[in-house]
Amino acid sequence: MKRFVAVLQLACTASAGSPANPALVCWGGSAWAQHDHHSMAAMKTSSAARLEVQDDTVAQVLTLRVGPLNLPANSNHMAVAQAPTVFLEIPFDGWITAYHPRLMDGASQPAPSRLLHHVAFYNTARPDFLCPNKQEHIFGAGSEMNDWPALAGFGYRVYKGDRIRVSTMFHNPTATSYPQTWLEVKLDYRSAAKGEPLKSVYPAWFDVGECGNSGYDLGPGRTLKMGEFKLGFSGRLLGVGGHMHDYGRQLDLFNVTRGEDIAALKAQLDPSGKIQGMPVVRFTDRGGYKLSKGDVLRVSSIYDNTLGKSIPEGAMGIVVGYFLPDNDAEVAALKKQ
Repeated sequence: MKRFVAVLQLACTASAGSPANPALVCWGGSAWAQHDHHSMAAMKTSSAARLEVQDDTVAQVLTLRVGPLNLPANSNHMAVAQAPTVFLEIPFDGWITAYHPRLMDGASQPAPSRLLHHVAFYNTARPDFLCPNKQEHIFGAGSEMNDWPALAGFGYRVYKGDRIRVSTMFHNPTATSYPQTWLEVKLDYRSAAKGEPLKSVYPAWFDVGECGNSGYDLGPGRTLKMGEFKLGFSGRLLGVGGHMHDYGRQLDLFNVTRGEDIAALKAQLDPSGKIQGMPVVRFTDRGGYKLSKGDVLRVSSIYDNTLGKSIPEGAMGIVVGYFLPDNDAEVAALKKQ
């Protein structure tokens, strides 16, 4: 049966629904904004936006919805009243195996993916193994709205009570207003009490901004930005995808230590240079791409801004993959006590 779960927030109230099974809707405050893609400090906040969470324990699907947001036509992210940062409390012990994001309007009909600037999920109980100054970044999506499919036998380990910080940003570069916009993300999971245990993988975010802010100014014409990471653990990359903004051309991940190309991700753009999608490259057919402790990896992003002027904080370049450590206990030990 389906049940609705509460999330830790400043306030929670029951919305319309059956008295025995109400939907809990909750509001949240801001936290760790200095480590998000963009600072939320100067942005307007919507008092109507909230987080709704539904747990289908039979299908093992956790669905969260953030909204509603009023997105006037031709409005940038500074002009939109954004949702506050909210927190999801994990209601099970087990593994998250897949993420399926989409946008909807007030009538639950599909809305353009371009209305989402970005969404990011962070596990507040763990530091990122590549960037210990940040909380572990477990999921992200932008207007390319990449679906994160399941990898058979693998999952991201979570525990009941883990608090997942959900940070969103919306805008509306279209000529149509969307006054009731919702972001929905379905999380497939495997309960630890059901079935065989999965192998735990860890999200690896190779950001051209390294361990600083992800967004950077995009000048006119062709630009290249690079960042490097020295690995503190050995293991294997099972696959990688990427995140760029409009006018992004390509992301590359390169093993400097071994002089090897790991992946080249060419952005899918429309004729005007607007981002449509990013590819996913899997290495599971060869057991993953082997990485050794001490390896230096370089990530680079190439943009070709044909707008003819600079775009403040208009670019990001992130290659993200699933990392399977050789010694899970070493990485699992990073969990905060």
